[in-house]
Amino acid sequence: MLISTTDTLQGYEITEYLGIVTGETISGANFVRDVMSTVTDYVGGRSGTYEEVVGKARESTLDEMSDRARLLGADAIVGVSLDYETVGSRGAMLMVNASGTAVRLRKR
Repeated sequence: MLISTTDTLQGYEITEYLGIVTGETISGANFVRDVMSTVTDYVGGRSGTYEEVVGKARESTLDEMSDRARLLGADAIVGVSLDYETVGSRGAMLMVNASGTAVRLRKR
């Protein structure tokens, strides 16, 4: 499945627009990651543990969106937008949303 933030794909012609598709993932970080992140906040540097959570959430969200596009018979998703939010009473969970337009393609 081709996924792009642009509205066109070089070398392809969009032959049919199948509709908007979405994917959503909500991930929590565990206590150990929270503690290590707090240490990183004070010491400085990057938080590899949280970067891993964000990466896995993004992959899961894009996979879910791709699955929904496949069910429509799509070859690609164009105009993809990703949004990241924290949710929960302490902002302890990460929500990743993706949306785009499922399309059918023909090679030029």
